[in-house]
Formats: sequence, structure tokens, C-alpha cells
Amino acid sequence: MRIAIVGTGATGSVYAGLLGDAGNEVWAIDAWRDHVDAIAAGGLRVSGASGDRVVRVNAVTDPSEVGPVDLVVIATKARDVAAAARSALALLGSDTIVLPIQNGLGSRDRVASVVGPERVMAAVVGGFGASIVRPGHVHHHGMELVRMGEPSGPVTDRVERVAHAWREAGFTVRTYDDIDQLVWEKLICNVAFSGTCAVTGLTIGAVMEDLGAWSVACACASEADAVARSKGVALSFDDPIAWVGDFGRAIPGARPSMLLDILAGRPTEVDVINGAIPPLAASLGLPAPVNSTVTALVHAIERAGTAPAAVRGA
Repeated sequence: MRIAIVGTGATGSVYAGLLGDAGNEVWAIDAWRDHVDAIAAGGLRVSGASGDRVVRVNAVTDPSEVGPVDLVVIATKARDVAAAARSALALLGSDTIVLPIQNGLGSRDRVASVVGPERVMAAVVGGFGASIVRPGHVHHHGMELVRMGEPSGPVTDRVERVAHAWREAGFTVRTYDDIDQLVWEKLICNVAFSGTCAVTGLTIGAVMEDLGAWSVACACASEADAVARSKGVALSFDDPIAWVGDFGRAIPGARPSMLLDILAGRPTEVDVINGAIPPLAASLGLPAPVNSTVTALVHAIERAGTAPAAVRGA
């Protein structure tokens, strides 16, 4: 396949490297000039759970240099997804599939409003724990699962075609007929660890080992689980604590992207992760005090402009 990855930060670079190593023609597209230049000059190094390799992929800052592709993967932060979708218009051919992969809720609809809903597939990725080591080098702690499906209705031929390409690249892929299940099973893990790690500075494994931090993570997950079940989402598990525990044990050394954003002084995605739960809970007559508190604390850290000393020492 001819594939464009729009947004080759940490996780997007893992996609680019492994899909390129599997023989696809991959274009890494990012506004970070140093990263693009390093990839163009020496290849993209991907180290961690998938091994250690240097992959030659195409790297540019301007999507208009690429031309139409078979698949566009939008791997930016949620706050940048609308702009990324507009830039991706230059990549669209008559049958191009667009696959937004973001944490939290709402990104798929924003992409569909730009490129057209008929082009958009749904995907949720978890358990990678990726970070940029230096320009041109990404490291990831795990390769848990890529979930794919249509925005509505059962799995189609195009879903299976895209899933096959990712499986050939070494990803574990499950396809889903139920998009709500796909989204919420990942979101419950996100709300458990993203905000908790961001306010404590702890890795996922350290959160699980700390009684107080783990109680916060479990409460966040339980509140999200209650919302999902009240909405009628058919989750594949009965116990949300066991679910997020299994997720966390697979990548104990990882630091969620929300913590990495805090450490780098960047805005976080808390509003589409922990912050998405309280308004949905309220609409269903449910409480979500822990997610509300965690969201408020993350925003307080953002407003301060620097991470507290305890978080910086993570």
C-alpha cells in the first residue's frame, strides 16, 4: 500500500517505521523539521518491543509533495486533528481511506467533517508507550493492540484490507463490528492512567505499585466504565479494574503521552480523555468526581506553565 502518516510524533513514527519495514511505500509527514530531516538523511530508527531497526521511509513537511495515497493515517494530537485533516486533502485519491488514530473522544467526527464521512474508518491503538528519543529515533515499550472498524455497521472488505496490511507489519489487529466497544475499551484504560500519571509523574507500573495513585486510576476507570455501560456499550469484560490492570502490566515502564506533554510544557489532551467523562456522566445522572478532580489538576499544572518538581523528577 501507499501510506501517508500525518503526524509522525512518537506513536506515528512507530506506525511509519513498521509499515515501511513491511514493504509499504510510506510517507512520514510532520511539521517538525529536525525529525523529518533526520529521517530523510539516515532513516527512521524504531527500537523497543518490536526490536531495533532503521527503516528507509520518505519524509516531508508538505503533504502536497506526496500525491494521492491508498491510506492516510492521521496520528496527530486530538487538538491538531482538524488542521491535519485539511492538510490531508492533498493526499486524497478517488478511493483513499482516512484512518484517524487519537486518544479520547471526538476526533473521528472532526476528520469526517473535513474529508467526508465515506472515507473515514475508525481505529483505536493501545499499549505502545512510545516516545521520541531524538529526531529520527522512536522507542516503544509495547505493542498491545490495534482495533479497527467502520464508523457504523459491520466489518467491511476495506477494513479487512487495511487490517491485513497492519498485521503484515507486525501489529496485533482486531476488527470490530461495534465501534462503541472499540472506542470505550481503550478510553477506559486512557482515563485510568493518562491523568493519574500526568499529575503524579509516575510511570504506569509505578502507579499500579502505589496504593494511593492506583486507587485514583481505578476510580477514574470505574467512572468511565459506568458511563459506557449506561450508554449500552457491549464491553468485552466484566471487571474494569482487571481490564486496566492487564493493560498496565503489559507496559509498566511507559509514560502516557499526557505526562510527556506536561514534562515538555505542551497542552495536553485531558479534555478528550478524563475531561470527557464528567459531562457524559452528568447527562446520564451518574457521578464522576475523580475524573473531574484529575482534569482540574492537569489544567492547573498547564496554567502554571511548568510541571511540579515531583513530576519533573519522573
